[in-house]
Order: sequence, then structure tokens, then C-alpha cells
Amino acid sequence: QVRLEESGGGLVQPGGSLRLSCAVSGSIFTIDAMGWYRQAAGKQRELVANIRSGGATNYADSVKGRFAISRDNAENTVYLQMNSLKFEDTAVYYCNAAVKKASTDRIWYAYWGQGTQVTVSS
Repeated sequence: QVRLEESGGGLVQPGGSLRLSCAVSGSIFTIDAMGWYRQAAGKQRELVANIRSGGATNYADSVKGRFAISRDNAENTVYLQMNSLKFEDTAVYYCNAAVKKASTDRIWYAYWGQGTQVTVSS
């Protein structure tokens, strides 16, 4: 069993900041990519940012320069620092991780967190 537990969402004013955290626990051999997706009301889920085990990052154009993703490999935790938040950042944010549960696994398994609400409102 692999679990992803997110925290850090909430209500913030435009221009404010929030930091999301996602801890991966359970039967884990290794984790490759970890990332954050978001889904606004009435829209499809979209990639916000991801980070490979070696540190390479990828960001959606809409958040470049405002958001920063990082990870602690020893703690199996990924973070998303969100600055200069805008109304359009309002969404449910989901954590995602590509996991192998055993050294013999030939593929990576994708796991998702339950989501945390981020609301940007004045």
C-alpha cells in the first residue's frame, strides 16, 4: 500500500503565498517523478510542476517564476512553494508520484493524493 498525504492548502488573498507538502509512505522501493497537478471547477486536471529524482524540474507556463517545486528524497516528500498567487490559481491541487514498490518492478506505478483545496480570493 502506498499513500500520499497532502497538506498546506487554504484560503489566501491575491499576491499571497502558500506552501503545499506531500509525503509518500508505505511499501516503497524507489520514487522517480513527483509532481503537482490541479483541477479547477469545470476544467480538466493539468500539470503544475514536477521534479525527477535527480532534481530536474518542469513547470506549466502559467506558474513559471511564481511557483517552485522541491523534494526531500530522504523523507519521500515533495513541496510546492506558491508565490504571487492569482485568482486563476484557485483549484484542488493533487500530488502525484511514480513509484516502484520492489526492485523487481518493471514499470513505474502512478499514485495520487486525495487533493487539497487552494482558494485565492479577496
